[in-house]
Amino acid sequence: MDVRSEVPVPAGDVQLTADLRVPPEPAGVVLFAHGSGSSRRSPRNVAVAQVLNRSALGTVLVDLLTPDEEVADARTAQLRFDIGRLADRLSAIVDWLASGEPVGAVPIGLFGASTGAAAALVAAAERPDTVGAVVSRGGRPDLAGPALGRVRAPTLLLVGGLDDQVLTLNEQARAALPEQAELTVVPDAGHLFEEPGALEQVADAAASWFTDHLG
Repeated sequence: MDVRSEVPVPAGDVQLTADLRVPPEPAGVVLFAHGSGSSRRSPRNVAVAQVLNRSALGTVLVDLLTPDEEVADARTAQLRFDIGRLADRLSAIVDWLASGEPVGAVPIGLFGASTGAAAALVAAAERPDTVGAVVSRGGRPDLAGPALGRVRAPTLLLVGGLDDQVLTLNEQARAALPEQAELTVVPDAGHLFEEPGALEQVADAAASWFTDHLG
């Protein structure tokens, strides 16, 4: 039986809240970084996480801002673009997962959406010996800046074919990433992958990527 729980997560000088799901005998665990203005309850990330769970992967969906920070961000929309802050917290959670306490000694992957993808890539660059794979959904990898060149984890960039500006940014980021990086375009899909079957393609591609590279 799967173990599901809402757990407190240490992240540097703050404590965050995460939804943890661990299938029997997990092959790895994937930490999610949601996009700007979203939360750990993002229906798109939850849907992807469910597919990963069926592929024997644990998932951690976490709110990267504290409740007070979320209130401030709702007014200013600034903290959601504080990639350094978000990446530092992801790195701290990676360290927590690597301790083996919550899931066990299993490989760790990162899944980032929108601005969360930039934070995931920075965290991957900061933890090259711990993060085994990264997947970006409609991400803004350009916001990771020079950290892109330091990413060593195999990285999959998933972009909707109708998301022209983000597709261009991902094409540029792919050129800056190491050889084990791929860009996959989901035809006729927009930024949020709301078209019929689009999100399912994202989830299946992510599950395959993590299964291949975390196994």
